[in-house]
Amino acid sequence: MSQAHIGDSEFDRDTTVRTREPGVFEADISQRWSIIGAINGGYLNALLGRALAHTLPHPDPFTVTAHFLTATRPGPAVIRTAVARAGNTLSTGSASLFQADANGDEVERIRFLGTYGDLTALPEDVRTSAKPPVLPPYERCPGMKDAPDGAPVPGDVDLIQRLDSRLDPATAGWALGSPSGNGEMRGWFAFADGRDLDPLGLLMVGDALPPTAFDLGLKGWVPTVELTTHVRARPAPGPLRVAITTRNLAGGFLEEDADIWDSADRLVAQSRQLARAPRG
Repeated sequence: MSQAHIGDSEFDRDTTVRTREPGVFEADISQRWSIIGAINGGYLNALLGRALAHTLPHPDPFTVTAHFLTATRPGPAVIRTAVARAGNTLSTGSASLFQADANGDEVERIRFLGTYGDLTALPEDVRTSAKPPVLPPYERCPGMKDAPDGAPVPGDVDLIQRLDSRLDPATAGWALGSPSGNGEMRGWFAFADGRDLDPLGLLMVGDALPPTAFDLGLKGWVPTVELTTHVRARPAPGPLRVAITTRNLAGGFLEEDADIWDSADRLVAQSRQLARAPRG
C-alpha cells in the first residue's frame, strides 16, 4: 500500500476549499466519496470542518455538529462561515454549504457548528472507564471490498475504494445474509492511500463504516439527519479501531454511537448521529 502524507492525499485534495473572499469558500464535491449513490456524510463533515478551520483562530475541532438539510450532489459548492466567538483557548463558529438547484437557485445543503481549540495544549490526565474494542488483527479481518455480490454495500461503491477498512467478522454476518440483529458494527479504519489520521480526518470516521442498520437486517441508504463528533486527542499513526452501536430504532429513525480508538489505546474521538432507517 502506498503511503500518502497529510496534505497530499486523495482525502486532502477532495476536501480542499478555495477562498473567494473572507468567510466565503468554493469547493468541489467529489463523487469519489459516495455510497449507494449518496455523498458520504463523514466526508462532507470533514469538508466543512476544513473551511471552519480556515476561519477560526484555533487549529483543531473539539466538537462539531452538522445538520444535513438536503441531499448534497457532486459538483461545485459554496461554503459561508462566520465567527460566533473567539476566545483565548476556544473559538466557535458556523459554516453552511450551498449548491445551485436545477433552476440555478442557491439551496442550503448542510448547516455546521463547531468549537475549535488546540489539542496539543490539553493536559495529559485521563480518567475513563471506556475500553477499546477487542478485534482480530487487522490482516485477519475482511475488507469492505470483499463483500459478496448482493450484500447491502457492493464492493464497487466509490467510497469503499478510498478506504482500506476491515470489519470484525463477528459484526459482518449481514454481508452473508445473516445479520445478528444486535445493531453493532466494529472494525478497523484506514485510508487506502496510507494517509495517517489527524483531527480533521477524525470528523469522517464515525460515519465511514457500514451502518448498523445492516446488522439489524435492513438494506439500502441510511441518510444522516444530524452528526455530532467530539475530538479528544490527535491519533497516533496506524489504523483506528471503531465500535458503533444502535440501541433504539423507532419511528423510522435510529441513532449510531461511535467510539474511535488509536494504536496507542486512546479514545481519540466519539460521535453520535441520528439517521433515517432504510425505507426499502
